[in-house]
Amino acid sequence: MTTAPTPAQDPDEPFDVVRADGTPTGIVKPRAKIHRDGDWHRALHVWIAGIDEAGSPFLMFQRRSPRKDTWPSRYDATVGGHYRTGETHAETLREIEEEIGISPEGLALQPLGVRVCANEAEAGIIDRELQDVYLLRDDRPLEAFRPHPAELAGVARFPLESLIPFLASEADAVQGIAMAAGAARSEPVLARIDDFIPTVDRYFLRTAIAARNALRGDLFVTI
Repeated sequence: MTTAPTPAQDPDEPFDVVRADGTPTGIVKPRAKIHRDGDWHRALHVWIAGIDEAGSPFLMFQRRSPRKDTWPSRYDATVGGHYRTGETHAETLREIEEEIGISPEGLALQPLGVRVCANEAEAGIIDRELQDVYLLRDDRPLEAFRPHPAELAGVARFPLESLIPFLASEADAVQGIAMAAGAARSEPVLARIDDFIPTVDRYFLRTAIAARNALRGDLFVTI
């Protein structure tokens, strides 16, 4: 008898429906119907950037689980998740520990703004999100994180010096290091643009530039 794989998300997880400006509608719907009907809802992105032992700035990505309902196995924000019905911002930070295994307590998150994201690229899914975006500096190696295999396929990081030109379409691939969920060590990885979630707003490029600016000490940083 074959056991079905554990889903990477609960299709019945309840979300608050909001308007395009973020104001609540008072309507609650399950995840699957939200993504079916194209309702606006709120999400959280936390990006991790740092400077490695050689002094090179980097940006860290998650690799989404192959069982995700949207963009399976693609590179995405380091931590990403939805606001469940009634959750506050502080409560939604549970996603950090759930996905990469570090406690959200006391983390100095730098706000980068709110991203308006509308995705209709996948059959049967209309995903409209207001994403609260934050940056966290953490210089530790990938081995310090514990990506949860039920949530992620793994994590990876890429040096900003080569990542920014790659995301600006000036290179065909970018070299980095990656660690699969459940692995003990990282390995070299070569990523191409089809390994990342496609965006029309160059979100990953704008985030990489914001991370570079924050790491060099700029006071005002935004996506």
